[in-house]
Amino acid sequence: MHGTVLVPRPTFFSRYWPRPDTPASGAAIVAAVAVAVTAGAALTVSRPGLGWLLLGLVAAAGTTFVLRAEGVRLSRRRIVWGLAALALLGVGTIRSAGWLFALCVPVALACGGLALGGGRTTRGLFAGAAAVPFATMRSLFWWLEGVDRLRKRNEGGRPVRLLAAVGVGIALLVVFGALFASADPSFARILGQVMPSVEGAGFLGAVARVVIFGWGAIGAVYLATRPPTFDRVAEGGGTPVRRLEWLVPIVLLDLLFAAFVAVQFRNWFGGDEYVRETAGLTYAEYARGGFWQLTVVTVLTLGVLAVAARKAPRCDGGDRAAMRTGLGLLAGLALVVVASALARMAAYEDAYGLTRLRLLVAACEVWFGLIFLLVLANGVRLRPLGRRKGGWLQATAFGTGVALLLVLSVLNPDRMIADRNIDRFQATGKIDATYLETLSPDAAPAIDRLPEPMRTCALREIVRQLRADGDTWSEYNRSRRAALALPLNPRAVCSNYH
Repeated sequence: MHGTVLVPRPTFFSRYWPRPDTPASGAAIVAAVAVAVTAGAALTVSRPGLGWLLLGLVAAAGTTFVLRAEGVRLSRRRIVWGLAALALLGVGTIRSAGWLFALCVPVALACGGLALGGGRTTRGLFAGAAAVPFATMRSLFWWLEGVDRLRKRNEGGRPVRLLAAVGVGIALLVVFGALFASADPSFARILGQVMPSVEGAGFLGAVARVVIFGWGAIGAVYLATRPPTFDRVAEGGGTPVRRLEWLVPIVLLDLLFAAFVAVQFRNWFGGDEYVRETAGLTYAEYARGGFWQLTVVTVLTLGVLAVAARKAPRCDGGDRAAMRTGLGLLAGLALVVVASALARMAAYEDAYGLTRLRLLVAACEVWFGLIFLLVLANGVRLRPLGRRKGGWLQATAFGTGVALLLVLSVLNPDRMIADRNIDRFQATGKIDATYLETLSPDAAPAIDRLPEPMRTCALREIVRQLRADGDTWSEYNRSRRAALALPLNPRAVCSNYH
C-alpha cells in the first residue's frame, strides 16, 4: 500500500487539448505584439471600416509566420476557413450597416477558430469555432514562460518582465471588471466613468485595445501551434437504437408534414380568394400569422433529423434503406415547408414592405433549405457506421451559412430593402419614410431615387451623422464615402413629408 502511486485522472482538456511542452517562441511573441499594435493604432471597434481588415491581415500574416517558424503546414481546408474569415472582416470596408457587420465579426471569429484549430465532426466544428476565447485563457502562462525565457536571454530583461506584469495586471482588471459590472448596475456606472473604453479615440482607449486584442492574438497563436483534437470526442456516432424505435416517431411526423404540405398546395393554387373563404383572412394576413411558426418548425425539424441520424442504426441494408426513406421523406417535405415560409414572406413583404428582420429571417430560411438538400445528398451516399468518413455534411452546412452571409453582404441588404420599398411606393404610393432614415449609408443610392423633398429629408439625417462622426484613414468605408458625395436640397421642407 505504501508503494502505491495515485495517478490523477486525465481531465477533458488534458485528453483532447494537452498543454504544450515548450513556452511561447520569439516568433509567437512578435506576432502577438504586431496584432496588438495594429489594434491600438488602426482599429475603431464601434463601426465598420478598413481597420478590421488590416487587423485580420496582420493576424493572418503573423500566424503564418509563426507556423513557418515551427515547421507546421496548414491544410487546404484550414486555409479556406482563414480566407473566409478575412472576407467577412473585409465587409466592413465596403458596407456600413452595423447590424450586418455585427453578424460578420463573430462568424469571422468562428472561421478563424476553424482555420487555426481545425474541426470536422459536429462537436469538432463547435469546439473549433469557439476555440479562440478558450485558447486565450489557456495561453497566459504559456506566454509568460516565453517572455521569461526571452528575458533570460537579455541582460537588460527587467523592463520586459515589468512590462509583462503590467500587461497581465491590466488584462485581469478587464476580465474581472467586466464580470463585476455585469453583476451590479451601480458598479457598472462607476466603472464606466473610470475605466477607458475599448472604442475610445484617445491614449487610454488605444491601450485597452492593445491589451484585449493582443491577448486574443496570443490565444490565436497558441491555438494554431497546439490545436485540440476534439473530433475524437464524437467518434462512435452515439448509442444506436432499434429500427422500429426511431422509425415510428419519424413516420408519424412524415404523415403530419404530408398533411400540411397538401393544405399548402391548396392554398397556393387557390390564391387569396380561397384563403379568404376558408380562414377569413387576406393572404397577406394569413402569411404574417404563419411565417414565424413555420420558421420554428424548420429549426426543430433540423434538430429531429440530427438526433435521428445519430441514433438510427445503419448496420445492414435494411437499416440504411429505412433511414433513407424515413429521414429522406422528412427532409423532402421540410423543403416544401421552407418554400411555403418563403412564399408567405413574399406576400408579407408585398403588403407591408421589407425590413431588415424580414430579410434576415428569409435568408435563414434559404440556408435551412440548403441544409435539407445536403441532408438528402448525405442519404444518397449513406455508409455503414464502420465506413463513415464523416465531417463533410457538418462542415459544408456551416460553410454554406458563411457563403450566404458573404452573398448577402455583396447584395447590399440595406440598399436592397430601400429599393424594394421605393418600388412598392412607386406602385402603390405607400412607404414608411421614417424607416428609410434608420437605414445605413448603404441605402443612400436607393434613397436618391425618391422625389423631393422626400429624398433630401430621408438623406439629411444620414449625411448629418456622417459629417459629425468623420472618418480617419483606418475607418475608410466605401458606402459612407459615397453617401457623403450626394447633394442635398437646402430648401427642402421636412415637417410633413411623412
